[in-house]
Amino acid sequence: MLEIAENGRTWILSGPASSYALHLTPEDELLHLHWGPRIALADAEALAVRPLPEYWPFESRLDGREEYPVEGGPRFTRPALSVRTDERRGTEWTFESHDTEGDELRLRFRDGGLAITLHYRMRHDVLERWVTLDNQGPGPVELLRADSATWTLPDREDGWRLSQLHGRWAAESLLTQTPLTYGEKVIGSRRGHTGHQHLPWVALDTDATEERGEVYGAALGWSGSWRIAVAQLPDARVQITGGAGYDESGLLSLAEGESFTTPVFAGLWSDGGFGGASRAWHAYQRAYVIPDADQDRPVLFNSWEATNFDISEEQQGTLARRAAAAGVELFVVDDGWFGTRTSDRAGLGDWSPNPDRFPSGLKPLGDYVHALGMQFGIWVEPEMVNPDSELYRAHPDWVQYQEGRKRTEFRNQLVLNLAREDVQEYLWEQLDALLSSAPIDYVKWDFNRCFTDAGWPGDPYPQRLWVDHVRGFYALLDRLRAAHPGVAFESCSGGGGRIDLGVLSRTDQVWTSDNTDPLDRLAIQHGFSQIHPARVMAAWVTDSPNTQLNDRVSSLRFRFVSSMAGVLGVGGDLTEWTEEELAEARRWVDLYKEIRPVVQRGDLYRLRPPRGGLSAVQYVLGEEAVVLAWLQAQHYGEPVPAVRLRGLDPAASYECLETGEVHRGAVLLHHGLRTGLRGDLDAAVFRLRRI
Repeated sequence: MLEIAENGRTWILSGPASSYALHLTPEDELLHLHWGPRIALADAEALAVRPLPEYWPFESRLDGREEYPVEGGPRFTRPALSVRTDERRGTEWTFESHDTEGDELRLRFRDGGLAITLHYRMRHDVLERWVTLDNQGPGPVELLRADSATWTLPDREDGWRLSQLHGRWAAESLLTQTPLTYGEKVIGSRRGHTGHQHLPWVALDTDATEERGEVYGAALGWSGSWRIAVAQLPDARVQITGGAGYDESGLLSLAEGESFTTPVFAGLWSDGGFGGASRAWHAYQRAYVIPDADQDRPVLFNSWEATNFDISEEQQGTLARRAAAAGVELFVVDDGWFGTRTSDRAGLGDWSPNPDRFPSGLKPLGDYVHALGMQFGIWVEPEMVNPDSELYRAHPDWVQYQEGRKRTEFRNQLVLNLAREDVQEYLWEQLDALLSSAPIDYVKWDFNRCFTDAGWPGDPYPQRLWVDHVRGFYALLDRLRAAHPGVAFESCSGGGGRIDLGVLSRTDQVWTSDNTDPLDRLAIQHGFSQIHPARVMAAWVTDSPNTQLNDRVSSLRFRFVSSMAGVLGVGGDLTEWTEEELAEARRWVDLYKEIRPVVQRGDLYRLRPPRGGLSAVQYVLGEEAVVLAWLQAQHYGEPVPAVRLRGLDPAASYECLETGEVHRGAVLLHHGLRTGLRGDLDAAVFRLRRI
């Protein structure tokens, strides 16, 4: 809901539980008023006339109070906007007008020929913010920095705690929490993609628990280099500023008539602790971000860990038969099907089936997979090229490179410059033809190296490729989705290196991590769930021992229950599985299909975090609940504690389908459910139905 004061200079946006208010002073200073529990317009108007507190010498009364700090004037906080023209640097804006479209508020400002529009839109209790910059003047305007938003938090006597998701390859999305101290904490990526090292999300609280207390969160929707800066100011207020690009070296140069729209930087306030905040983020993404979120994702098989590059049509057909016997619904051929791709040294860029491996193309295999009752998918990495490829030999100038500098070939590949329209058009023609040539239902889109030689010789502003590559990637995905509406897309980047709200608005799921070890995955999935829902979290059951990483041995039970917390997949070498293992896998897959609507669309409750002993999660949808429990290790013969459930009606009764026992809701909420787990790496699934 959007409300505007009679004077047209105070605005309040409200969701079911929260409000966000801002005010424009007579001097055209746009001030933040409130972000927190729901308030009335009259409350916002009272805040607008409340005198600002005294400020100390050498400080600015605007710092920590402005909605969108710009460079210039008496400001000493990090500017969200820094621009440069031939005459001057910085911004001194005047307010022009406001307008609305549906539930979107637009505030329009101007500085000479630069038109600046701030956008606000409340979705449930998530506020989306972004900025449009339009050069209407005669000369160029260089955008040194153009962040999407600055969020302001009040001062708190006990100080703030910062939560973030950090990691690396095979160890993404690990939750860490530290006290916020005076000064600035910066996270981000300077790699050209979202990165394995940080997800673009932060949360701040003072004393919140999993289910109680205030939590503020912010998440950026951008799939290139990015930065989020969290600063505690001298007066103890906190500001969170974030946007595309990592530094101030320049994003774009806008010629007359050109504009730039920043990515969305979304913010959320919750008084339901970290669990309440997560459920709000998940509901928002299912309702407004993820395409076709009401459609449950199928159980897939992926060939990578089974075959690597050594594939053939006959071999894939054998795997497909085994996968169908295990109840799989989507069969995916990973790397190795195209060009001269017998290793990672050649073939990228040549998106035609290898004639030795697939003599008649992909259609015969796709038809065979469909005849087995499964959908058919393939792996691609369109933004990359091997020097040993027909594409590179024809167009060596299509890659990112610096004239006269050594070039980097991570994984024996180079990055195509998707800022170039001819590169975008080539990829469109190749991928459109590929998707039209065979019954392809699914595409796993990978991105296996970072930007290192990000140059564009001959372009008047080569720095723009950092932004325009991402915009080209988005445009290509949008075009392919429009032309092939029945094809689903998964975002992958060496695992979880490209996960953010921007790519999630264009893909159906993400590859969470290349780490498929079921024990490691518990911590990765715990962190991932802080911001993103199970509906997009792909998780595979692979072989034991886990030869990819650690040689850990685990039961099929533990591997399946670990992966059933998200979008279930299978990635082991099924030709080496015994008939007994295939039969057990079929039972787990059938069970997952029963609980899938609850897992993928239900409310998530993290009952116990994965800290070495018992951990558990619960999903609730309507009259049904599902509990997944894991015991990492049992020490000294200690009894395993019961798991206290959440999200149930205390006055209702619930039948456990696994045991036939009937439990009162109040008993499950306050005394818990006994899991019967014992030993090391044990796991169980419990289905509860209200009766």
